[in-house]
Amino acid sequence: MATAAKTNSPSLPRSGAVSKGYNFASTWEQNAPLTEQQQAAIVALSHAVAERPFPPNLAQDVGVRQENGLAQEPVGPAAIEAVLVNTNQFYKWFSNLEAAMKSETEEKYRHYVETLTQRIQTCDDILGQVDDTLELFNELQLQYHAVETKTKTLHDACDRLLMEKARSIEFADALRSRLNYFDELENIATNFHSPSMSLGSENFFPLLKRLDECITYVESNPQYAESNVYLVKFRHLQSRALHMIRLHVQSVLKTASSQVHGAIRSGNGNSASVSEGVEASVIYVRFKAAASELKIVLVEVEARSSRKEYSQLLAECHKLYCEQRLSLVRSIVQQRIADFAKREDLPSLTRSGCAYLMQVSQLEHQLFSHFFPSSSEDISSLAPLVDPLCTYLYDTLRPKFIHETNLDFLCELVDVLKVEVLGEHLNKRSESLAGLRPTFQRILADVHERLTFRARTHIRDEIAKYFPLEEDLDYPAKLEQSPDVKESVDNTEESQDVFKTWYPPLERTLSLLSKLYRCLEPAVFTGLAQEAVEMCSVSLQKASKLISQRSSPMDGQLFLIKHLLILRERIAPFDIEFSVTYKELDFSHLLEHLRRILRGQASLFDWSRSTSLARTLSPRVLESQIDAKKELEKSLKSTCEEFIMSITKLVVDPLLLFVTKVATAKLDAAAKPLKEHAFASPEKLAEVVQKVSVSLHQVLPIIIEKMKLYLQNPTTRSVLFKPIKTNIIEAHSQVLSLLKSEYSPEDIEAIKMVKLQDLQAQLDSLGASGNRDASSTNENVGSGDLH
Repeated sequence: MATAAKTNSPSLPRSGAVSKGYNFASTWEQNAPLTEQQQAAIVALSHAVAERPFPPNLAQDVGVRQENGLAQEPVGPAAIEAVLVNTNQFYKWFSNLEAAMKSETEEKYRHYVETLTQRIQTCDDILGQVDDTLELFNELQLQYHAVETKTKTLHDACDRLLMEKARSIEFADALRSRLNYFDELENIATNFHSPSMSLGSENFFPLLKRLDECITYVESNPQYAESNVYLVKFRHLQSRALHMIRLHVQSVLKTASSQVHGAIRSGNGNSASVSEGVEASVIYVRFKAAASELKIVLVEVEARSSRKEYSQLLAECHKLYCEQRLSLVRSIVQQRIADFAKREDLPSLTRSGCAYLMQVSQLEHQLFSHFFPSSSEDISSLAPLVDPLCTYLYDTLRPKFIHETNLDFLCELVDVLKVEVLGEHLNKRSESLAGLRPTFQRILADVHERLTFRARTHIRDEIAKYFPLEEDLDYPAKLEQSPDVKESVDNTEESQDVFKTWYPPLERTLSLLSKLYRCLEPAVFTGLAQEAVEMCSVSLQKASKLISQRSSPMDGQLFLIKHLLILRERIAPFDIEFSVTYKELDFSHLLEHLRRILRGQASLFDWSRSTSLARTLSPRVLESQIDAKKELEKSLKSTCEEFIMSITKLVVDPLLLFVTKVATAKLDAAAKPLKEHAFASPEKLAEVVQKVSVSLHQVLPIIIEKMKLYLQNPTTRSVLFKPIKTNIIEAHSQVLSLLKSEYSPEDIEAIKMVKLQDLQAQLDSLGASGNRDASSTNENVGSGDLH
């Protein structure tokens, strides 16, 4: 078949794939020629592969042919070209060739794969054994966990048992500690009922302390069984112990008091005659020594005073102590205060009595602090001792100042109590003398009340109802007889002659206010001052009217101006308001309602109507404010105006009458010329001018001298004289205007009217002469300022 193919090959046409491959190779060869080395390498490679054997299938075909006796030709390229006559054959051949190559090249890889396969199988066997081992380990771990869980459970059970054991031990200890309080009952009761047990035993207070602890515990745990029974028994034992303490304190205090009484009786027959040094030695030092054993007991009681039972026991001890101390010092204090009352007046008695009582209180407080150091700060502890002593001093002083009518004594008494006693002594030793303050303040309040009552009585009797004597109204002779008050060296002291020229109610008013200002409370003093100033002003006005009737209206006015100025000047330093608000009930509106009810126009209990009597039964509260200082200013102002007008009228009254008549005459429409009237003739007018001129030269200087006599302050006289001068000049200027308009020059010259410049100079000279004459006088109480 190959031979046939070979013989027929020249006649076979070339395939298109071969032609294309050839053409591609020729083109590639032309476009990319090989170098000589590359060509040599290809040749060498071709020689190396020239002897390659046939593939197995081809080799088998060749063998078969040889066996069949077929002639075999050498196989070469021509033979291959003869065999591969088509593309399929080539591809088959190429596949065979490729398979042969793979068979040759991949043999070692197959061997390696087989080896790997064996090794994998070996590994799989090992892994199987490892898995079996792991399963065994898992079973072993499960068994370990089971053992561990059982062991932990056992440990937890042991821990719980240990904790339960600890709790049981703790519970047993707590139960034992709680039962100890109840078990102590028998032990404490046995000790307290023992015949050898006394307050001096060293086990007494430790047992008492243990008893207090048991009571506190049982009280705080009422839920325990039979706690109430044990509490009653414990309290019974505590009451027995506290009763023993109280009896012991009482016994020791009585023994100490008996020893002190015996020492006083043996030293002096009369305890009242004991001197102060001996008194302190016997009553205080001896008592402290006799009762020294109480200090330990009382300190223990005070340490437990936070409990109610001990607080009551401590209060009883305070009371027992105060009773025994009062029995010792009462008679001595009473006798000493009685001695003061016999030989001293009221202010001195108050001073001595308070000082002695403060001394006794201080000594008693020191002794009390020795026995009761923790209770000494409480002033109420010594009240049962101090109050009776204070009461005795109060009972001694009260009848005396209640019947005291002397305002000076009462004011001095207030000064002693307020400044010396309450101000100095009590503030310096406030702690030890604090118990005396209420009594001293009570005495001061009573003295204030008595002083206020006496001051009102004094204002009523000595100021408001004062009946003047003849010499009290003897003005201006009283001023003329009194010498001038010269300026003193220190410019503070005033001569008694000044007060002699005052109206007595004025002097008494100012004296009373100066005494009361530092003694009474501001509110009380304000009311009294307002009343005193008001009554003094009324009394001065009454006296002014009497002097006007007795001497002259001018003297009455100057008297009132002088004294009102003094009163205003002297009350100015008082830092108070001289105003008082009075409230009173007004029932006057009820009368109209009663009338309407009687007429049947209103109902008594008709609550639906606002006009019923039941709705209007409440009185009206009327408030009225009285300011004595403002009333004084009004009175002074009106009096000065009256004085100015009266002096103006006295000096220039003819001119004023003339001007009035002229004004009346000009009202008549058909009036004739002024100088043709009878009252306005030059002769009549000349007489009027002459009268005024006489008054200016004779009357006005007298008035100036009288003003100098009453008012020693030049400024006051200048202020008072200035409106008088203005009125005089105004009257003259009006008349001069009429002269210029209604009279001829000859008439004016005949009338001889003074010129305004000359009048001004004359009046200025009168005022200046009065001021020069008084320039050497002192600005004293009799002066005043109208500004």
